[in-house]
Amino acid sequence: MSRRRLPRGQLLLLLALLCPPVRGECPRRLPAAGGPTSFPEQSFVTYKCDEGFLKIPDKVDTVTCLENGQWSDIEEFCGRSCNVPTRLVFASLKKEYITKNFYPVGFTVEYECRPGFQRTSFSSGKSTCLQNLEWSEVDTFCKKKSCPNPGDIQNGNINITTDMLFGSQIFFSCNTGYKLLGADSSFCSVVGKTVAWSDPLPTCTEIFCPEPPEIDNGIIKGESENYVYGQSISYECDRGFILVGKSSIYCTVKNNDGEWNDMPPECTRIAPKPQKPTKGNIPATEAPPTPQKPNTANIPATQAPPRPQKPSTANVPYTEHVPVTRPAKKFHSTRTSTTQKEISTSDADDLIYGHTCVITLTVLLVMLLT
Repeated sequence: MSRRRLPRGQLLLLLALLCPPVRGECPRRLPAAGGPTSFPEQSFVTYKCDEGFLKIPDKVDTVTCLENGQWSDIEEFCGRSCNVPTRLVFASLKKEYITKNFYPVGFTVEYECRPGFQRTSFSSGKSTCLQNLEWSEVDTFCKKKSCPNPGDIQNGNINITTDMLFGSQIFFSCNTGYKLLGADSSFCSVVGKTVAWSDPLPTCTEIFCPEPPEIDNGIIKGESENYVYGQSISYECDRGFILVGKSSIYCTVKNNDGEWNDMPPECTRIAPKPQKPTKGNIPATEAPPTPQKPNTANIPATQAPPRPQKPSTANVPYTEHVPVTRPAKKFHSTRTSTTQKEISTSDADDLIYGHTCVITLTVLLVMLLT
């Protein structure tokens, strides 16, 4: 089937009926340097607020060129506005004010306590945009909530540095000889609609030292099943050995681990000591192997008659010779034997003098032996 083709004149007539001609143009509403002087129908123009003014929400800032060559009507859409309301530590804006971005003079916003705070006064909690585009001050009407008492740690401590109010932190520690199992600190934070500690209390467990080291040729005294901080043990050597080092060590703590404060001692064998012979340097006197009481008359030295030339025998050192002032008589030995020389009975003074010398030498001999 063949298509019928319209003559050129009829086609132009049809286009004219479907697309009516432009009836008019809108003039430029505001003067500007350069740019078009008129706008065709259905053209639109968007305005921008001057510095210091903000666009009022929900206000139209655009005009359209109408068929009659006139611009569409437009209301005032710019105005003076305060900045975003003051941010408070203890309170926040209510939900209906959070999404707003235009706050004209005289506009009022309202606050409510933040989580972790509670209302403490009947203050309105409101703030108004003033003529100077500043917000009015808001009285403090909320205070921090307090966390409950954390309790006690057995064999440990809780360090509260400031207080137990919302946002504060406490610290945990153990006594010496114990180590911490769990968190070392906790915060007072928001839990639901109230406040509570972020971490539970830790536990303090006792630290044990390892078995004490054994030593050769010795024993450990004070052994037990476990060895805790401060507990000590001592060492003792077997018979015939001597202890070298510290006789006792004790359990201490380093980096939360138990260890002994020192190395164990050693037991070394006692070396026999050589015996030194007893020597005495007594001139003209031979020391007998065992002290014997001379077989002489028991005459005390105080009974002898005074002689002007008799020397004193008191406090005479063993290295000195006993002075003899009688050259006519000499005594060579104090040894007592069956062949002792006969003493002359005719001279009583010589007999007393001789016995006095024997007693003096005997005293010196005893001093050497002791």
